[in-house]
This record gives sequence, structure tokens and C-alpha cells, in this order.
Amino acid sequence: MLADDLRRYLAAWGGADGEVPEQIIDRILQDRSRTPRFGRPALTVDDFLHFLFSEDLNPPLRYSKVHQDMNAPLSHYFIYTGHNSYLTGNQLSSDCSDVPIIKALQLGVRVIELDIWPNSCKDDIDVLHGRTLTAPVSLIKCLRSIKEYAFVASPYPVIITLEDHLTPDLQERVAKMVLEVFGDILYYPESKHLQEFPSPEALKGRVMLSTKPPKEYLEAKGDTMKEKEIEARIKRGEREAAAWGVEVPDIQDEMQVADKDEDELLYRERGADGDDGKETKHVAAEYKHLITIKAGKPKGPLVDAIKNDPDKVRRLSLSEQELAKVAAHHGPNIVSFTHRNMLRIYPKGTRFNSSNYNPFLGWVHGAQMVAFNMQGYGRALWLMHGFYKANGGCGYVKKPDFLMQTCPDGKVFDSKADLPVKATLKVDGQGVHGGRLAKGLQADTFRLILTSRFLCKGWHRRSSIRLGDEKDESRGGQLGAGVGGRVRLPADRT
Repeated sequence: MLADDLRRYLAAWGGADGEVPEQIIDRILQDRSRTPRFGRPALTVDDFLHFLFSEDLNPPLRYSKVHQDMNAPLSHYFIYTGHNSYLTGNQLSSDCSDVPIIKALQLGVRVIELDIWPNSCKDDIDVLHGRTLTAPVSLIKCLRSIKEYAFVASPYPVIITLEDHLTPDLQERVAKMVLEVFGDILYYPESKHLQEFPSPEALKGRVMLSTKPPKEYLEAKGDTMKEKEIEARIKRGEREAAAWGVEVPDIQDEMQVADKDEDELLYRERGADGDDGKETKHVAAEYKHLITIKAGKPKGPLVDAIKNDPDKVRRLSLSEQELAKVAAHHGPNIVSFTHRNMLRIYPKGTRFNSSNYNPFLGWVHGAQMVAFNMQGYGRALWLMHGFYKANGGCGYVKKPDFLMQTCPDGKVFDSKADLPVKATLKVDGQGVHGGRLAKGLQADTFRLILTSRFLCKGWHRRSSIRLGDEKDESRGGQLGAGVGGRVRLPADRT
């Protein structure tokens, strides 16, 4: 294959943006340490296969650099978010370390979660999963590692979410640590409340804190789990989600299941959790001043927590079960809330083995921080990693327009609405006979590729993606030379 042949191939199939065929051929031959046999550089079949499978020469996503508008408020973006970022393994007995934090930052994760507790002498701060057998790591070590690795993969802001279990004097100590470690790169506003979040572009190279504003310290109640209980819970978790091959559930199915339950969770009265606007004595004033993204659930039923406050923006955290319940009954309210405010979703407490959940349900309702156990495994985590390859892998992916729009009648996007079909897109995936692509390529892998692609493009209905051949639809069935499928697109998409 000569340069003219490769040029025709690239023109027909797209790819290698910004590079001319002659340069591509030179790079392929350099990769393979091969000198051309003929007068002009040319590719053999093996050279061409090397090109097809090369992450560098032929990446699956064509945009290798940031290409989206980064000047909108933070609430307009999906943000690569970790959960219990300090854990090296399961949620109950693994060690705590700065190593998984470093690995997450090297992947491009932009939100790091730390659970902070008094140490055994009550005179310093540890990071650990409270009331479990996890071995602690010091807060100062984690902060220093975050500073060192924060911007190795992306220049855009890092957000540290703190789950705070400290006394006011230790909160003040945290404030001093944070200022000492981060110095001028720490961003915090002068005003008491933000009316709009800054943009990722304006916050390049900055670090921010997000937690509940401090109140009077209440010593955490509850006993540490015993070792036998922890072992039993881990084994139960392994039985529930043992293999990496467990299918990611469909979001419509999840909402249907949640819809069958009683509404007690939505309307039960509860006390304020976080910033309820009331001042309390003995709070750590400097610590409170450093919190940029204030979190907490207001007093009252859960359904009231997703109401907008025109005077300030905030962050709300919901478990995956709470999200499914609220989405089943009040999906558009969540979408409206996330136009200005931040929504964080976290794994349910029974995921002891650090498994993950379906990220689509949060994304399709505008949740910016869908928090995942990055030290886990499985298809859900593959989807998370693949999704954030978009926009140059910078950790911020701009939401599709339909999640940010309000119609003249005041309505917003409703994931449960039965939208009319505007177009049908036929998708053909071709395998290579006798090559690496066909050998071992699973039907589920093809479905995963389709799912990620259409979610990134803004088509929300994962359940509408179906492979054409019934044989290939079976779990674990291998594809032959090719497989076709049809994707129904909602009418409001161009």
C-alpha cells in the first residue's frame, strides 16, 4: 500500500486528523523498525494491521485534544469522579494509601474523595473508611500526592470532596494543611455563597474543596465491624457481583423497579444535612471559608432536596438507590436542578467488594459527579473509563444541549418520555477473518462500543441498541465476520 492508496482509504473511512499519509507510513515503519524494500515507502498487510490496531496511530476517538467549549459553568459538564479514592481494595478491610489516588489522577480523574477522621490520639487527621478494618493513611500524605499528580493528565481543576468526621480544632488543622500544601493553587471564593460556579477554563491549574459546611462536632456513633462480619459481607458481595462479566443493567429497568416501591423514601421528613443556612457556635471559620462547593441535604423530604435556590448553588449527594427512586418519579426535576447545581451519585453501601453501578442513570439526568470505585473492576468501570476518553481525556465532558435546555413552556428533558423516532441508523461492525479482531471479539464488547458511542453523542436510550443476529445477542457469543444492528434515534436529535 503506497501513500496514494492510504490517502484513498483515509478519505473513505476517516481518521488520522492533521497527518498526511506519507507521515503515517513513516511512523508505522519506525514503530516496526522496518526499512522499505522498494524505492518508495509502502505498507505490507502486517504493517497495515499494525496501523489499524495502534492506539497512537489509529485511536478509537479521533479528538486527541480538548475540543469542547470549556468556558461554561462547572455544572454544564460531566466530571470524572472517584469514590473512596484512598482504598486499595474492598470497602471493609483493605489498606488506605495515596497510591490509588495517584493512579486515579494519572487516568485523568478530577474528583478525589477523602474520608477524614481523628487519629487514635485525637491530635492529627487520618484518611480511612470509618468503622471498618481499613488501615489508615495520613491526610498530609494524601494532600501532598494530590498536589504532585493533580495536573499530570489534565490541566483542568481537581475537586477534593471531604467526608468530614472531625472536631472543630482538627478542622482548623485541616485548613492550615490545605493552605500549606496547595498555596496559591487553592481556589476559594470571597463571597459566602456562589450564585454560579466558575468554568473549567477559569479554574485551570486550581484545586477546590467540596464538603458540608462544619457544624458543632458530634462524635460518630456506632461500633467498628468485627472481622467475621466483614468477611461474611465481602463474600456476599462477591456472590452478588462476582465476575467482571456481569451485564450493566438498563436504566429503564432500574427506574421501573424503583417505581414499584413505596414513596416513603421520597417524602419522609429528615433533618438538615449540611448547609441549612443556620449559624452554629464553635465552628472552624477558616475551614468553612475554604469550601468552594458546599454540600448537604436541606431539611425536609428528599424530593425537596432537588429544588433550585435562585440565590446560591450547591452540591447534593444521592446514593444510587435514592437516584433511581427520585428519577422514577421526578426525573425532570433532577435535570432542572443540575442546570445550575452539582449532583453527586455514590455507590450503595452494600458494594463491599468495590463494584460499581450503571452510570447512565446519573448521566442521563445531568448528574455531574457519578462517583465510581476506581480500584474496582467490571463493565460499568469500562464504560466510565471509555466515556472520559472523550474531549481529549481531560476529565470534563460537556453535557449534550438537550440536558441544559428549558423549553418556552418551562419543560426540560424527560428520560421517560416516549419520543417519536426521527431516523433509524443502521450500524455494521466488520470483523477480520483469521485476525485478532474476530478472534475473541464478544457480542457484548460490540454492544459496549455502541453504547458508549451513542451516549457520548447525546442519544440517551441505551435500551434501543440491539444487535441484529439473535445468535450474537446471547451473552458471551462471539461475532463472525460481521454483525449488524439498528439504533432508534429520538426525534429531537439532528
